[in-house]
Formats: sequence, C-alpha cells, structure tokens
Amino acid sequence: MKNRVLLENYYLPGDLECQIGAFIDYYNNQCYHERLNNVTPADVYFGRDKAILREREKIKKHTIQQRRLQHQKQAA
Repeated sequence: MKNRVLLENYYLPGDLECQIGAFIDYYNNQCYHERLNNVTPADVYFGRDKAILREREKIKKHTIQQRRLQHQKQAA
C-alpha cells in the first residue's frame, strides 16, 4: 500500500489526498501491528483488543487440546 502512494504520480491534489486517506484507513483498520500484539490500532483505540486476545487464547487452547486428542488416537 505504501508503494502505491510513494511511486505513483498524482496530477491532482484530490487524487493524492484520496490515496493517503486509503492508506490511513488500511493502516489503522486492517494492518495488524506486532507491537500491539497483532491487533489493529483501531482495535486498541476502541477497546476491542482485550476481547480479541482472549478469544484468540481460547481458540489456541482448544486447538492444542484437539491436537493432543488426535495424537493420542493415532498412538493407540
């Protein structure tokens, strides 16, 4: 996304503003940040990050449990 803004030529100020707005939207709402525990800045700002991280932890525990059961079945 950054490359689109940096490498393209913009002939009208509105075109550049539109691309910058699209980049800001992507960066804040779609791009996961490792520094923020792989949630988006919008998730942190609106307080959704803790619920997302709790849900991920539940999914991780369930997946590990299922894999252990599957491994036990294969070993038997």
